[in-house]
Amino acid sequence: MGADKMMVLQERRSGAEPRSAVRRSRGWGVEWDRARRPAEGDRSQKPPRFPVTRPELSGIIQHLDPNASDPAVTTRETREKQIVPTMDTLPTSPTGLNVSNSSQSADCSRDNMLKTVVFPTLYSLLFILGLLLNGLAAWIFLKIPTRSRFILYLKNVVVADLLMTFTFPFKVLSDSNVASASLRVFVCRGSSVLFYLTMYISILFFGLISADRCLKTLRPFARSNSLTLHKVLCGFIWGSLFALSLPNVVLTSRPPASPRFKCSDLKSELGLLWHEVVNHVCQVIFWGNLAVVLICYSLISRELYSSYSRTRAGRAGTLQKPKKVRANVFLVMGVFFVCFVPFHFARVPYTMSQTRGAFRCPLRLFLFQLKETTLWLSSLNSLLDPLIYFFLCKSFRKSLGSALCLLPRHRWTRDGGPTPHTAATRL
Repeated sequence: MGADKMMVLQERRSGAEPRSAVRRSRGWGVEWDRARRPAEGDRSQKPPRFPVTRPELSGIIQHLDPNASDPAVTTRETREKQIVPTMDTLPTSPTGLNVSNSSQSADCSRDNMLKTVVFPTLYSLLFILGLLLNGLAAWIFLKIPTRSRFILYLKNVVVADLLMTFTFPFKVLSDSNVASASLRVFVCRGSSVLFYLTMYISILFFGLISADRCLKTLRPFARSNSLTLHKVLCGFIWGSLFALSLPNVVLTSRPPASPRFKCSDLKSELGLLWHEVVNHVCQVIFWGNLAVVLICYSLISRELYSSYSRTRAGRAGTLQKPKKVRANVFLVMGVFFVCFVPFHFARVPYTMSQTRGAFRCPLRLFLFQLKETTLWLSSLNSLLDPLIYFFLCKSFRKSLGSALCLLPRHRWTRDGGPTPHTAATRL
């Protein structure tokens, strides 16, 4: 074997054809033909293995064809090229969150007619109407003294609705692809966070309003507690939700990797995890307050129906009034179910699609469009709340009429309502 190698090397240096290699290749061909035609009596005979090592075979192939490469290297390189990155091979953090969202977002574009045209138009209408109605409601409530829990809670809802309305222009510019990259970063870090903050503040205060109306109906002659405690409660609600939302601003600190980025691309690994935690906390807030609203207004309806049953025989004229009160109850329930329930069914899977890598592009796009549709319904709450003020608050209607010169001016009692000769039950 050593003499053959020396002969091959000398023939390579001289440029002559390696006769030993030719002889070997011819000998292998004869031996292989014999192996393929075994004796008829021995069908189980296997072809013999070539009496050559891998380095010798590589040297012979390289001499016969200088452009050929090592079969072992070629096979390894081909195998590496055939490896296609999948979701399982993408780098993940110890928490299981995908850290390559920015590379996937470029291949899964959200730009379509629904996002860039339809929703910006709808949010523009919401901004114009909501600014007019909420501005008018804020002006009316400035004229009403804060002398009851009911008025205090409604004033907080007005502030939350106004702040939510101011976020609509930024969303319009961002979704319509008119905003610059810096403005879109501001939307992700500030405007969107403020939007969700004000939405859940409104949900919490409507739960408190429902509890207050329930106590007022079941115990109409009970004395009201001091407003100081309730003002502290209002401050605690604003402060706690602000503290819960602030990390979403701080942890959205990554620079955009491409012009077509999502808000989740700007979040760090801890930011994605915190965003998911906040989502679950907000779910608890909503479903807890929805349960409070359902229970409270069910008790109010039962009490009003019992009162109506007791007085039905003696007062035939009271038939219309209980129906009106129950209509107000169903108005509040309708706002909750239309505005908030669909969004909270869609938000959990959408958040998981943004923070985890187990969702394919078509499913992520469907969840995004579903979230945007239900989010617009939640934004509609800022337009419907002034209508709720009008139907729930008798003092708001009186003050609105006086401000518009439709009704004569009146004085205010200690609980924030009109004088006794014009007072009525507020639900």
